[in-house]
Amino acid sequence: MASSNSTTTTNPSFQRAKQFVDFVNSAPSPFHAVDAVRKRLQASDFVELTEKKNWDDLIKPSGKYYFTRNGSSIVAFAVGGKFKPGNGVNIVAAHTDSPCFKLKPVSKKQQSGYLKVGVQLYGGGLWHTWFDRDLSVAGVVMVEENGSYKQRLVKIDEQVISKTHNENPKCNHGEKSLEKDSATISSNTNSQMKHHPILLQKIAKNLGVEVSQIRDFELCLYDTQLSVIGGICDEFIFSPRLDNLNSSFCSVEGFIDSLQESKSLDNDTNVWMVALFDNEEIGSKSAYGADSTLLDSTLKRLQIGGNLTSFEQTVANSFLVSADMAHAVHPNYFEKHEDNHAPQMNQGLVIKVNANQRYATTSATSAILKVIAEKYDLPLQEFVVRNDSPCGSTIGPLISANLGIRTIDVGNPMLAMHSIRETMGSDDVHTSIEIFKAFFKEFSEVDSKFIVD
Repeated sequence: MASSNSTTTTNPSFQRAKQFVDFVNSAPSPFHAVDAVRKRLQASDFVELTEKKNWDDLIKPSGKYYFTRNGSSIVAFAVGGKFKPGNGVNIVAAHTDSPCFKLKPVSKKQQSGYLKVGVQLYGGGLWHTWFDRDLSVAGVVMVEENGSYKQRLVKIDEQVISKTHNENPKCNHGEKSLEKDSATISSNTNSQMKHHPILLQKIAKNLGVEVSQIRDFELCLYDTQLSVIGGICDEFIFSPRLDNLNSSFCSVEGFIDSLQESKSLDNDTNVWMVALFDNEEIGSKSAYGADSTLLDSTLKRLQIGGNLTSFEQTVANSFLVSADMAHAVHPNYFEKHEDNHAPQMNQGLVIKVNANQRYATTSATSAILKVIAEKYDLPLQEFVVRNDSPCGSTIGPLISANLGIRTIDVGNPMLAMHSIRETMGSDDVHTSIEIFKAFFKEFSEVDSKFIVD
């Protein structure tokens, strides 16, 4: 199933795909994804903000800013040089989480001479695809350091879950043995009763701390097999977590690329924004999800010096691109798609439509993006699920309903969504970055030509 748009190692499309692969490999958890985005923004001279402090004296025209919440959600925005309270915000939003297994608060189990780790399901994964995989753990650990408690990222690069151990493993890596007496573990945390000491010691060694400093953690399992570009013409990406790290990566890259042309921002009346939320896979109803006050409070904090209706005006003038992956047509199951709505990989970003508002796209929001894409000769596809099939949803309808903001749902087409190993077209990375870049640069002017209430 080679693509007519297949890439080579010398063109921009392949280079973008390679950058995305590197991003996925560095981000086995939402916390790692946000950290990678944070570093990318810092390298592009964004100023870090915190929700715990006042922004009034910090936000300036043509300024670039970001903040995080819980370390698993991140919002970045750039203020147009001519922005005033009540003006619109051009937003691309995606999510950082993917279906996975997460360690239980008490994960220590053993049976028939084997050490076992208790896990709970996160999201609606295709769990049978996780069998016989080399798994490891990644996430965040609460570490006590000099009387303070800090959230530290941890990623065990070697597989540690799928291989079995007897109940008395003797691990020695040329340094001090990992088989320590559990009595050395802090009795304050009671960790020796909740998790296998050998697992705690592996985590502590990765962080360069003592086991007694570990107070709690949030860890997920991930496949140690790396994301790769493949196919006979390098036309595919085979990877975990395409849903939805691809949209997260493309939205950030398109955003940063659009800002390289500083005059576009300096002359714009709107704010440009990327919002990446956690917890979409479990309904988004959390303090860090799209069904929270996160975006609402961010827009309100931009109304510095405004009037009583500035926030409502901003919402009415704003536009949201909800970016989440779409289902590509499969050559062996083509009958699952409508004949005229069968998105193909490497053929462009998909506009997702559903009459029952599982997607928030309308004719007006779809037309705006089409006009922008046409200006740059960028391909778009359209998708409607078969009438006899259920339709998934995204953060688009949630945000649209909560805020009343105009919204379109889009996404790159892919196969094997929610499996441990997914597939997408390598060209689609570059194409969607270019569309998001064009959206930020062109929306304000294009929107002025649309007469819609």
